[in-house]
Formats: sequence, C-alpha cells, structure tokens
Amino acid sequence: MKVVERIKAPTPKFFKILRSIGLALLAISGTIVAAPIVLPVTVVTVAGYMAVAGGVISAVSQMTVAEENLNKPRDGD
Repeated sequence: MKVVERIKAPTPKFFKILRSIGLALLAISGTIVAAPIVLPVTVVTVAGYMAVAGGVISAVSQMTVAEENLNKPRDGD
C-alpha cells in the first residue's frame, strides 16, 4: 500500500480520536509559544515538547488504516 493510498484510506475510530487529541496539543502548544507575554522558560520548553508529541500522534494516527482495508487489492495489481 502506497503512502497516498494509506492517507486516503478510512481511519479507525480510536485513531480519529487520537488524531484530534494530537491536533489539540498542537494548538495549545502553539498558543503558549506565541503568547505575547513573557512566560517561564520551563513552560515554553514543555510547550515545544507538546508540539512535537502532538505532531507525531497526529501523523501516526492519520497513517493508520482499518484492517479490512489493508489487504484490499490495489488498482493496477
């Protein structure tokens, strides 16, 4: 299964929820990092780690495919 096919294939419900959580982490951390006030270094550092974690969770969740779609024959096979 090619990467584009994997991205377009249906995602299981559990991973849709995880993807939403990852996107929420990205949004929260982006807001903290871009805050117009001075925040402690620790808070900004944690926000950076949250951004990385949110990005990884979202990407992995998007690439997950329902098992019944995994073994379907591709066009051109």
